[in-house]
Amino acid sequence: MLAVDGTEPQELQKMMELELDNQAEHEDHIPKVFRIGGRICSDNWNHRSRLGLIQVMQHLDNITEVGRGIAVAFVATIYGVGASNLFFLPCSGKIKMRIRQEQVVREMMLEGVISILEGMNPRMIETKLLGFFAEANKKNQPSKAGSEKGPALEKTA
Repeated sequence: MLAVDGTEPQELQKMMELELDNQAEHEDHIPKVFRIGGRICSDNWNHRSRLGLIQVMQHLDNITEVGRGIAVAFVATIYGVGASNLFFLPCSGKIKMRIRQEQVVREMMLEGVISILEGMNPRMIETKLLGFFAEANKKNQPSKAGSEKGPALEKTA
């Protein structure tokens, strides 16, 4: 809307970068909730397993109770570690990755709009925006030995 209203490209870029930074800071809190949840889940179940072991110590005279108590303590540990490592931490990582992808798209849109406002050649804009995909691919995939040009570079060459 600012571009349509005739805002200067430099002013538009300042305003939108501030908006992108504020949004990124706000979105940073979402994966932290899952990371903290994973830590709390793991710690909570570990405390329960310790309490189970304390109860085992109270029944050392009855070996059947000792066996049951140890089993409960280990099961509690497995539940905590499993929930943390199979749910909370992977969710945190996936959310963080998706948020980063959305940020790259917003940055790419901003660059495209500013380039159009500056009257840049459409081929130059295409080359500039393809650079965002090359950067995203470099960050997400390991480099391949023997390949000096990526797909985006081959297309523009």
